Amino acid sequence: MPSFLSLQCPPTLSRLKFVSAGKNAYALQAIFAEMMSFHPILVTNLLALVVLVIWLYIAFLRGNFWRLEEEHLEPKSLEKWPHVVAIVPARNEAETITRAVTSLLGQEYLGEFEIIVVDDQSDDGTAALARKAAEELGVAQRLSVQTVAALSPGWTGKLWALNDGISATSGKAPDFFWFTDADIMHAPDTLRRLVSRAETESLDLASLMVLLQAKIFPEKLLIPPFLYFFLMLYPPRWIADPQKRTAGAAGGCILLRRAALERIGGLASIRNEVIDDCALARAVKRTGGKIWMGVTRASISLRGYKTFAEIRDLIARTAFTQLRYSSLLLVATLFGLFVTYWLPWILFFAGEDPAWLLGSTAASLMTVTFLFTVKFYNRSAIWALTLPFAAAFYGYATFLSAVRYWLGGGAQWKGRAQAPRGS
Repeated sequence: MPSFLSLQCPPTLSRLKFVSAGKNAYALQAIFAEMMSFHPILVTNLLALVVLVIWLYIAFLRGNFWRLEEEHLEPKSLEKWPHVVAIVPARNEAETITRAVTSLLGQEYLGEFEIIVVDDQSDDGTAALARKAAEELGVAQRLSVQTVAALSPGWTGKLWALNDGISATSGKAPDFFWFTDADIMHAPDTLRRLVSRAETESLDLASLMVLLQAKIFPEKLLIPPFLYFFLMLYPPRWIADPQKRTAGAAGGCILLRRAALERIGGLASIRNEVIDDCALARAVKRTGGKIWMGVTRASISLRGYKTFAEIRDLIARTAFTQLRYSSLLLVATLFGLFVTYWLPWILFFAGEDPAWLLGSTAASLMTVTFLFTVKFYNRSAIWALTLPFAAAFYGYATFLSAVRYWLGGGAQWKGRAQAPRGS
């Protein structure tokens, strides 16, 4: 009977198997190291592919927001035009209130229409100027001015003023409220167009993004991108689509059906929202309402932004709120801005095929889609190449918005801090 030792492999064969296993282990280790090693060309090509996919999505799968379909619908004649009350929240708007009120009093509207200016504790004579504008036109009876009470805890200033104006209409039961800012000058047919569209299409909320000033260099560089980015976030076609969750509005001009306001529980249901226009649109759409948003050059904002700092503060007021005060989303946004707006041009100038071709295609899509916004502002096509610089500025303002929030400042507007940390 053979012994245990006699069943073992011969010494020579054992050494051969050990050497073979060692070689196999070394080969696997080499393969693994090769797989994990850094390949600049491969990584560059993958990044270029990602960039192109991003811009294909933006250009073709984001509701064609960049085409800027301006509101040109001819208002239809209605058997009975609804009763509308315009509510104008105003806080230290002496520079623009006269022109804004004059444009409201000049509306060519065929139904019952009145205006309420809610003076939010201004100290520059805003209320007196509003009254004077109506008196000079001989229609003082169509405009009333009231001073809002001290800001109630838990409310943002604009919503508190709007709510006060709504309260002043108790007993009048208007069919629509028209929320419009004290720095906007409307075309004479603006209200007629909005009401006609709302009645014809059974809309609960109709909003217009008015033309923002873009006259001096900071405005020329940064205001058209403001419109471009806003429409990218809230594509008008998606807003109007009841099957999509996207809801947005432009707070400077909102026509709201009173029944829809009552259905959402009044403005109290969104009283602490900093981005109040989009919050209102979400509330209306969430409760089954139909909403619509368009763009126009017929109504214009009178507020100018003379310096980069003023536009920075405009962006920083709501940027971190848009990110839901999330540090993770902040990092993702800043990285996304770099990848989306700067990497295509880096690949264009420094990449090699196929990364160069992919990056160049992405840069072309960026330029062409932004060109529509540039032409909307009647600017030279060369401005379409400046979007990456605007994106960098917006990234800086967004980071500043977060820093201000972390320091407890919150969103600053008209001397008030909205949504400070811990509120």
